[in-house]
Amino acid sequence: MKSRRKKGKGDRSNIRVALVGLGFGSEFIPIYLHHPDVESLTICDNDVDVLDRIGDKFLIERRVADLQQIIDSDNYDAVHLVTPIPLHAEQTIAVLESGKHCACTVPMATNIEDLTAIVAAQRRSGKNYMMMETAVYTRHFLYVRDLVEREEMGRIQFLRGAHFQDMENWPPYWKGLPPMHYATHAISPLLSLSGSRARKVCCFGSGVMREELRRQYGNPYPIETAILELDRGNLSAEVTRSLFHTAREYTESFTVYGEKVSFEWQQIEAEDPVIFKMGQPQTERGRPISVSRIVPPDRSDLLPEEIARFTKSGVYDEKNPHLSFIQGGGHGGSHPHLVHEFVTSITEGRAPRIDAITAADWTAPGICAHTSAMSGGELVTISNF
Repeated sequence: MKSRRKKGKGDRSNIRVALVGLGFGSEFIPIYLHHPDVESLTICDNDVDVLDRIGDKFLIERRVADLQQIIDSDNYDAVHLVTPIPLHAEQTIAVLESGKHCACTVPMATNIEDLTAIVAAQRRSGKNYMMMETAVYTRHFLYVRDLVEREEMGRIQFLRGAHFQDMENWPPYWKGLPPMHYATHAISPLLSLSGSRARKVCCFGSGVMREELRRQYGNPYPIETAILELDRGNLSAEVTRSLFHTAREYTESFTVYGEKVSFEWQQIEAEDPVIFKMGQPQTERGRPISVSRIVPPDRSDLLPEEIARFTKSGVYDEKNPHLSFIQGGGHGGSHPHLVHEFVTSITEGRAPRIDAITAADWTAPGICAHTSAMSGGELVTISNF
């Protein structure tokens, strides 16, 4: 049993959470079970066999097979959706309109109309919405964020993000998905570190998609590459996203080029990232630049003691671990940070760091990028929320 801080009668800081979707979502179960501000956890999946298997593994009695039961009930304060992409918008709006806080895995939605509808639902409900974007809580990101905040990088001059992943034989809704519709892992670190939003985008598709994969979404491109115009610092950023037909090891990466210090993601995931430091001017042409590899430190120190260990471990099924844990500690140690931010935003009565507006600002560039690609690289103005 987890330890709890003692609370007075009527204290509402302990919240009741429902976790919906027990594939990837199961990796969050131990974190919620041990978080000191979570009173109870209910798990939900429409596959009863999965529901019972996971429930038995973690000794969870509260099990529901239908999300609608959770939406209709007053026994929950917050819902964490880890469900298929096509369901995100509808389910998120339903959760918010039922008077519950909502966290949802990425992307927020796949069209501008749904992003706008979610933002409106959050405003009407007054409840918290948080997009559970792992990329801005990884060890790599937290390390570079500290460099930026300490002004060690100097002025940021350019940013680059990339996400390569082969989705062959994944569930049917992934087949032929436009790459930029699932681009927040590559986009969010760039916008967050530069403190900006994307104003305009020009994107080109590349490669050939087999006919079977073109049918569902009408998308002909296995790869899309975009240039974003940002609204601060006279900056632009490059983003590349691939889902099919590309021989490349899985990577969710970002690179930041600064005037004094630059951070470059490693070429091979098993290696360490590179730091470049600009030296002082000398008599010869150009300035000396030092190169070193660094190991971003684990930031479990930012978390409550009860869940700190989950930055490093927590695979719920060691025979079939999610790729994020093969990479190490759940998307670079991000999972407990996400849960902690969602939970404490509720208990502290504040907006989460990745609130509805931020989530829309991080999702819309990818949607607009695909629109640009389908229009031959036409410059597209990105919606402002």
